[in-house]
This record gives sequence, structure tokens and C-alpha cells, in this order.
Amino acid sequence: MFLTTPRKDESEINQGKIVDQLRCLGIDMISEANSGHPGIVLGAAPILYTLYANHLRIDPSNPNYFNRDRFVMSCGHGSALLYATLYLAGYPISLDDLKAFRQIDSITPGHPEYGVTPGVDASTGMLGQGFANAVGMAMAEANLRARYNTGKKELIDYYTYVLASDGDLMEGISYEAASLAGTLKLNKLIVLYDSNDICLDGSTSLTFNDNVSMRFVALGWNVITVNDGESYEAISKAIEQAKNSSDKPTLIEVKTVIGKHSSLEGTNLVHGTPLSKEEVTSIKEKLGVRDIPFTVSQTLCDDFRYLIEKRCAVLVDEFNKNLESLGEKEREELQYFMGDNKAIPIKEFIYDAPSDLLESPRDTSSKLLNSFVLNSPFIIGGSADLFGANKTYIKEGGDFSFDNYLGKNIYFGVREGAMGAILNGLALCGFRPYGSTFLAFSDYMRPSIRMACMMKLPIIYIFSHDSISVGEDGPTHQPVEQLIGLRSIPNLEVFRPADANEVIGSYKAIADASEGPAVITLSRNKLPILETTNAASVSRGGYVVFDSERKADGIVIATGEEVHQVIEAAKRLKVKGISIRVVSMPNLNRFLKETPEYIDEVLPVEIRKIVVEAGSSFSWNRLIFNEKYLITLDQFGTSGKKDDVYKKYGFDVESLEEKIENLLK
Repeated sequence: MFLTTPRKDESEINQGKIVDQLRCLGIDMISEANSGHPGIVLGAAPILYTLYANHLRIDPSNPNYFNRDRFVMSCGHGSALLYATLYLAGYPISLDDLKAFRQIDSITPGHPEYGVTPGVDASTGMLGQGFANAVGMAMAEANLRARYNTGKKELIDYYTYVLASDGDLMEGISYEAASLAGTLKLNKLIVLYDSNDICLDGSTSLTFNDNVSMRFVALGWNVITVNDGESYEAISKAIEQAKNSSDKPTLIEVKTVIGKHSSLEGTNLVHGTPLSKEEVTSIKEKLGVRDIPFTVSQTLCDDFRYLIEKRCAVLVDEFNKNLESLGEKEREELQYFMGDNKAIPIKEFIYDAPSDLLESPRDTSSKLLNSFVLNSPFIIGGSADLFGANKTYIKEGGDFSFDNYLGKNIYFGVREGAMGAILNGLALCGFRPYGSTFLAFSDYMRPSIRMACMMKLPIIYIFSHDSISVGEDGPTHQPVEQLIGLRSIPNLEVFRPADANEVIGSYKAIADASEGPAVITLSRNKLPILETTNAASVSRGGYVVFDSERKADGIVIATGEEVHQVIEAAKRLKVKGISIRVVSMPNLNRFLKETPEYIDEVLPVEIRKIVVEAGSSFSWNRLIFNEKYLITLDQFGTSGKKDDVYKKYGFDVESLEEKIENLLK
């Protein structure tokens, strides 16, 4: 609840004392935990105070209010400063929560975590990720504003703010994202750059002599410099100027002193080491704050909260009134953006099979995407300069650009790293986005995928060219270890469908999920649509696609394109009197979560099992305990025609027939 009591004149509010309160709370938290980063707390407190007190449109009693301004602390090591600010601003965080900083099961973890701490809009800690997340948030606002702001009603209207450090701007992902933000003219994106010329190992001059201002100007940004990081007035004036930008995002470089007021100020020694008790006492004495840990002035709390109330008290009511003025259809759509359940309401996919029943999984994927994305305003996505190869372009969807923010097709450019983090930003604003590239290049996205899994964001990753069957492009484009790498990430669904039926089943399983990210990997090669595969069974992870009339001599488990080779090999072995059951395993992790009864039905314990997958053997030891029964690939591929590459590494039908037969002797 906002304050309701009358307030003193604003001119009587002591801004400096509020900032010092933030500083002292932050270093108290770090001292209590004996862990944390005091440098940014002491140096950047004026920035966060100015942003929250004078600009950020929020409702601390309703942290997830949809039309709020977003704030991303990209330099996540400054979490103590953020938590202190959120507490003082009136978010549902207690002093006990601050005292539990960095402790097990607290809501004040070492780095900000989305869904754990009220008021945290994105999980951060890996530098650069938050910066790129914010670009996605600004893109989300631009799309929603174009979609729902009709007539005089400004229903969607929020800014995305970032606090970024020198370290954030060293990371390449920041410049990938900044380049796209400049191209798209995301004028409601404002980055506050905590520029103190210090990183963990020492002066930034050791590694970072870029002219950051000129670089951002070249990327199509406004750049404003605040030379005095202690001047609330100068910081506030710069933010106001940035908000008035009509066609560019803005970088505000604020020159600060790391560890301000400590004996170690201006050095790397204050970056990530808790201050001594004597040092804390000295700082508090200098600032005129009582040297009692977690002492908070109620007056200063009230003053800070009043400044927020004065600006923001009516925001939620105004939004709700404007929401009611929308038509029923638009209101329902927006409720989806605002809700937690991100299941895609699709009863049945529209799919026309080719007359020859021969189709590449990536082409099937294209048909499905085009059948439901246009009618789903909350789905948006694109490709890292591979629309033509991934087949993820939405016909009639329009292109997302500075003159058409309604477009559904995002041209990310050759920026897989930024794409992954931007997708996270879109998802954090209610979208169910997708992004696509070659499976081998998904490694560029791994940090962002990992963050999406931590936050359980409903993102769809569409990775084509999923095996050595890529052929002529050679080992740089032939994924070997990527599948196991993706399968190893907690909370990530990984589907490798064998044909059109399983592509349909994979998308249906993904659509039905209410949260969390998913990967679908796709072959680029035309494959027969098998009579025995079916969409419904994909949800169980694995199922029988070929069997014999009598008890099997062996079971062969395969995924993706290799399912076809294995079935043909099984047919040849049947002629020789060898009975083979073939199990398609489009989603290994799902299968392992099935009931013991179902697992035993598909894979009876007493029958020998063989795995066939043109990728790394790792992960299959959960099913196969003798590596000789793994027909996999633990080396890089080679350039050549698909059939020749398959033959060279033993994945052609003839080689599989021979290997399976020998293993079952």
C-alpha cells in the first residue's frame, strides 16, 4: 500500500541521507553475510536512489503491475544495493530478509533472481546478459504499444532501465544487443552506465581502453555523460533528457568512484571483498549514521516512499480503467501476457502432408509455425540470419522494425548470443518467443538458455541442421556434442523428432506446457513420414515404432533421422531371423520421468538394448550400461555428401545392420 499520511514539503527531504541509508544497509548486509560486493553499493547508490525516487514508475505493493517501468541490474553483483533500495522503497521485503542476504532459502540471494525477490525483473549475474535482456524488454514494449494503444488510450507505456558496469560493456553480448537496439531505434531503452574504471583484477586500463561514448554513438545511440556520480540533480536531468528521445536508445555514462567513502575507494580491493568491522564503523562515522547494524530511519523510509507515491499512486488504477476500455478480444489477449500460464491454446495443428509423404522436419516445422503463430499475438520470434535455412519465417507476419513494431519476424542478424538473451527479455514481458539457428551454433546461446531455464521462461528454440547429415558443410556445422549439452541443462525440454508426425507431437507437447523453455532440433533432409510414428506418443518421450511378431532379440533405441536407418536395418535383420524392436526416443528426459511400468513395457529389462544416435554417447548411460552397445559418435565429423558421411561413421543402413547383428550374437 502506498502511504496515505500527509507529507512534508518535498524540499525538506534530505536526499543525501536517503542515499547514505542505502549505502549503510548494503554494507551491513555484506558484513552480516561476510560475502558480497561493497564497491558498487558505495559507488552507485546515488544512481539507484535517483532512478527509484524520481523516475521509475512502479507500485511496490503490486510488484508485477504490468505497465510498470522495468529495471534490470545487469551488474548483478550489486544485489545488496538493489535489495536495500527495494526495502526502502516499500516492496514486501523485511529487515530480516536483508539480514539473511546470501543465506540458504532467503529471498535475498547472492545475485538477483527473478521470481524469488519482489521487484526483481530479471535474473542477472553473468555480465552482459541483463543488458541484452533489457533490449528484449524494450522490443516487447514497442510491440505491445503498437498493438494495444489505440485512439487516446495509452494502455502500454513503459521504459526499460538498466544499470550496467564496466564489466557488462566488456562482454561481447552487450554490443551485439546494443547494435540491434540502435538499428530498431528503441527509444524507451535507457542504460545507466556505472563507469568507475575498475574491475575485479584492477584498473580497466589493463584490458578496456574503448571510447565507450563514441562506440555507442556509432551504434545509433544517444550518449549523455554525467561527470559527478554524486549529483542526484545531474543524474535526474540526464534521465529526463533520455526519456525525451524520439528515435534512439540512450546510454548515460555516470562517472562514479567504486567504494566511495571507504579507505579503499577507487581501487579493485573494494570490489568483491567484505569490509572490515573497523572500515564499516569509519564509513558510518563519515556519513553521520549510527554504527548499529541494520538501523533504519523510519523518516527516511517514509520520505523515499512518498517520492514514489507522489508520482505513481494512480498508475495501477489508470491502467485498469484503460484495460476495461479494450474490446473483449484484446482484453483476453492482454490477460495472457499478464498471466503465468503460458500454454498455447491450440486444439489441433493444421498440417497438410505432401502427396509423396516425404518431407524434411524443418519444412514440417515451418508449416506448423505458420498455422498458429499469426493467430497468437503473444508469439513472436526470428532467426540469427538463417530464416531461409531454419524455415522459421512467418508468411504474412510482417517484419519487426522501427517502422513496424507489430511485425512477428525478428531479424536478429548474425547474433546468436544476443538473440538468446533478447528472447529472455521478451518472455519476461509476457511473450512466448522463439529463436532459431543451426544446432551447432546453439553453443553461442548456451548462457542465455541456462538463464531461461533458471527463470523457467516459456521460450522455444528451433535448431535445424541437427546432425552430421548436414554433410558438405563439414564439422564446424555438424553438431556432435550439442544434444548432450542441452539435455544436461535442468528444466530444459529437448525434442529430436524423427519425421513430420513427431514434429507435430513435439510442438503439441511444447504448446501444452505452461512454463519453461524447450528445444526442438530438426533435420534439413527430406525424410519419409513413417506409418508407425505418431504425434500423441511424443509426449511420453519414447515409444515403439517397429516390432516383430515374437519376443525381440534386442531393442534398438534411436532418435531423429537415425530412426529411419534403424528401422530399415531391423527389416533386413528380420529376414535373417533376428527379431528387433525399434524405439523412437524424441525426448530422453521425458521418457525417464515416465512410470516404471511404462518404461518396462517399452524397454523390458531382460532384453538387450542398443542406442543409435549420430552424436555424443554421453547421457545414454542412463539406459545403457555397457558402452559397446552405444552406436554413437564421440568425434567430430567431416565434409562430404550426406550418405558418404553417414557411411564413414557407420550410420548407414548396411553398417547398422552389421553392427546390430554382431552385438546380438
